Amino acid sequence: MHAVFLKPKKEESVRRFHPWVFSGAIQKIDGQPSEGELVKVLDSQGNFLGIGHFQQGSIMVRLLSFQEEPIDENFWKNRITESYRMRKALGLIIENRNNCYRLVHGEGDGLPGLIVDVYGNTAVMQAHSAGMHKIRNILAKCVVESVPEIHHLYYKSEATLPFRNENAPADGYLVGGFSEQFVALENGLKFYIDWQHGQKTGFFLDQRENRVLLERYASGRTVLNMFCYTGGFSVYALRGNAKLVHSVDSSAKAIELTDKNVALNFSDQRHQSFAEDAFKYLQRYEKREPFYDLIVLDPPAFAKHRDAVSNALKGYRRLNRKAFEMIRPGGIIFTFSCSQAITREQFRQAVFSAAAESKRNVRILHQLSQGIDHPINIYHPEGEYLKGLVLWVE
Repeated sequence: MHAVFLKPKKEESVRRFHPWVFSGAIQKIDGQPSEGELVKVLDSQGNFLGIGHFQQGSIMVRLLSFQEEPIDENFWKNRITESYRMRKALGLIIENRNNCYRLVHGEGDGLPGLIVDVYGNTAVMQAHSAGMHKIRNILAKCVVESVPEIHHLYYKSEATLPFRNENAPADGYLVGGFSEQFVALENGLKFYIDWQHGQKTGFFLDQRENRVLLERYASGRTVLNMFCYTGGFSVYALRGNAKLVHSVDSSAKAIELTDKNVALNFSDQRHQSFAEDAFKYLQRYEKREPFYDLIVLDPPAFAKHRDAVSNALKGYRRLNRKAFEMIRPGGIIFTFSCSQAITREQFRQAVFSAAAESKRNVRILHQLSQGIDHPINIYHPEGEYLKGLVLWVE
């Protein structure tokens, strides 16, 4: 096994169990490890620090263990089994009520570079590192053996791998096969899931608890769900007895799926959807009397890397200012950022600036994060990617 030596004093974060080794911390590399190969990480004196997957880039090693132990099939199976046990213990898997959840959340479950979402008897696996991609068949076997209800596993990593390999297989089933459109249950509500063509793994499971909270506030309100994707917040608002729900997304396919999900659960006429750019939709309402009294702002990541942070913060400020300007007095805004490069403090400051520019009195009711099946490794604060605020606007 090749060894990676760190510069003096650069081992401190690893000794604090941070799972990333950055290229700037590396003094030398023993040999020429290939992409995705297991390597030992040593301090400048040659003392063992950990074992992880090697990869060219800013993050050069993703650490899997801080002990000298074999990283074999038993290792992977034990980690996946422990992740499953935690989800069971948290009550996430409830027959006839909830059959979709995140089984593996990368660093949060001690498996950096790996995501596994479960929809009924099908798991959808994504590799975000060369190391996880190389052992995808072993991981698929371990997932199926660790979770009794899983009989199919779909591999979906063409868009998530940080490299392009002409020999890499296309997305497809590694275990079993499932061609019919699947209907997932989340807290008793039904949703069509399209893991083959939809964004991410087909559904944004990280917003589960936040959708429940929105349902609590929806009664009697006119609701605007911006960047609705498949309509998760819209469906919960309707069950919460919202007076009217408008769903907006720039993707016509997303709007089509939103309409299908609403029809799966309700037969009334309280919902209307719009395939339109979010900012253009908001501009159409700028000079009208405030119409909505509950607005959801859940945009895609405005900043996928640190170089884009400044422009992203301007985007969040602009988006939230428009919402503040058009919401009725006594209205509620659910506003989110899913950009890992944006800190909680930066997002709050952008929202605060938007509130000040709108000259509205605003109070924070809740500070939100991702769902409990998207755990945050206490030694890896970067894992807290979803930030949210629930605001009361006078």
